[in-house]
Amino acid sequence: MKSGEKRRVGTLRFLLSGIKNERIALQRDPTDEEVEAVLRRSVKQRRDSIEQYGKGGRDDLVAAETEELAILEGYLPKSMSDDDLRAELSSIAKEKNLTSSRDVGALMKELMARHRGKVDGKKAQELARALLP
Repeated sequence: MKSGEKRRVGTLRFLLSGIKNERIALQRDPTDEEVEAVLRRSVKQRRDSIEQYGKGGRDDLVAAETEELAILEGYLPKSMSDDDLRAELSSIAKEKNLTSSRDVGALMKELMARHRGKVDGKKAQELARALLP
């Protein structure tokens, strides 16, 4: 606050509000995983907003949401790189004998069970579809 970063302060206040709402909904203090889920929801909301504002031609709002997204992503644990993700998808596909495009759901289910929180689901699904023709 003292450094005058109004965007960062506002974004973090919004995040704290989401965590407090989660605490009220759960009627207990949220676990670390639940707090991370709140953070991931906020990131997803920013990405969706950026997409919608971009379609609407609102570059000013796209810039604001992009800045907030960068702030929030700084608090998330590092996710898997694309190369690591491809390798893991290939490994799971071989292990579970998944070969057709109908198996993408099973592949995603197994990937998310093993690496929840470390994988961007949308990117993983794109790579899984490319892996399983």
